[in-house]
Amino acid sequence: MQQQFTIRSLDEVEEVAKAFLSTTSPYTVFAFYAPMGCGKTTFITALCRALGINEVVNSPTFAIVNRYSVPHSKEAVYHMDCYRLEKVEEAINLGFDDYFSSGDRCFIEWPEVIETLLPEDTLRVYLQENEDHTRTLSFEEP
Repeated sequence: MQQQFTIRSLDEVEEVAKAFLSTTSPYTVFAFYAPMGCGKTTFITALCRALGINEVVNSPTFAIVNRYSVPHSKEAVYHMDCYRLEKVEEAINLGFDDYFSSGDRCFIEWPEVIETLLPEDTLRVYLQENEDHTRTLSFEEP
């Protein structure tokens, strides 16, 4: 069953992120599909905030992977940006399999190039900008 949230303004992003996390709690690998500038990094930042992460959350376009520690737990969040990857082998060499099997949350921007590497239970999340400048976030459980 497909589910969706509408984000009407930047003020609603953190509220939607909290609702999204409570709805998707059993999942650890999240692949975000959206055009450039649609709000992937903004939403992932809000997800990190909802998890209690107070560090500066930036898109890892050049680092490829950023790791954030969840306060008061042993949990981590891996924020991945595959925009600069050209082949799935690059992700393998960077240890993506280990991140995916760690049990920690992995938020992946531009996952298209690593599609064959994604675990079967990856939650695919689609973000689109609407004509009225709202965003629709939709996902279907695997």
